[in-house]
Amino acid sequence: MLGADERDFFHRTDPLGFILFRRNCDTPEQVAALVADLRASVGRPDAPVLIDQEGGRVARLRPPHWAAHPPAGAIGALALRDRAAGLEAARINGRLLADTLLSLGITVDCAPVCDVPVEGAHDIIGDRAFGRDPVLVADLARAFAEGMLSGGVLPVIKHIPGHGRAFADSHAELPVVTVPRDALETTDFAPFQALADLPLAMVAHVVLAAVDPTAPASTSATVIREVVRGPSIGFDGLLFSDDLSMGALHGTMAERTRAVLAAGCDVALHCNGVMPDMVEAAGVTPILSDEAFARWQRAARAPSVPGIIDAAALRRRLDALLA
Repeated sequence: MLGADERDFFHRTDPLGFILFRRNCDTPEQVAALVADLRASVGRPDAPVLIDQEGGRVARLRPPHWAAHPPAGAIGALALRDRAAGLEAARINGRLLADTLLSLGITVDCAPVCDVPVEGAHDIIGDRAFGRDPVLVADLARAFAEGMLSGGVLPVIKHIPGHGRAFADSHAELPVVTVPRDALETTDFAPFQALADLPLAMVAHVVLAAVDPTAPASTSATVIREVVRGPSIGFDGLLFSDDLSMGALHGTMAERTRAVLAAGCDVALHCNGVMPDMVEAAGVTPILSDEAFARWQRAARAPSVPGIIDAAALRRRLDALLA
């Protein structure tokens, strides 16, 4: 449950929503109560609650209380052998994840990863990606997203416009990608362009030197205007920054917050849970712009009202496909 200081802070600042991490997740009953408490603190029962539940090593909800899910790389490997089976597995995986999340009141999943890793890249992406073929990545990510939307949960495509060429972990330092623009267009940007109609995306803390050598994509108005919103990708949904507290960014929390919003991100995402940092970020964050609010409203209408599923049967099918 929230402490009194946290409840007061959220009530005063009224954030768009919240994001959960492993430190916040103990049992299903505790998570559901926390989600309800977070929404009550802002007086909005529809406030989005996010989580990173990709499957594989990035999973905030873990056994024994929650089932393990395969990493995207395992589904990609299946698709290389049998494209139809891979697409089915991706869709089932998204639907099952949505079923778990919605049962807790969680309405947004920061997945799928749509990055295209290259040989020698840092393994921070690794098997979180579906593979190295941009078309395959786009197809499997769409199937996953469709499964999630059919289960009533919003997917967030990440890390737009691409993190697959990073030779450093942006959690610790700033990656700089130096390949020519045409290589980025044909590989890194391609899955995001194919998925540009999806409602939510998260912007990478990665410098694309061919576009803007001075700033990571998340704080670069040039990258967001010319690539993310421009013809290279054409995404018109709601843009989250990646976590403001990551080591790739520099400056105070206020400076980081101002930078991502000035560059064109709609929402600044703060994740470390440190109260002084949250206060500093909130202190320089304006009310959601009319344009961003309209994007959020469109996104909120995207998920279907989920029907009843036989989760056990779907899980058996997923296991059989991956076997």
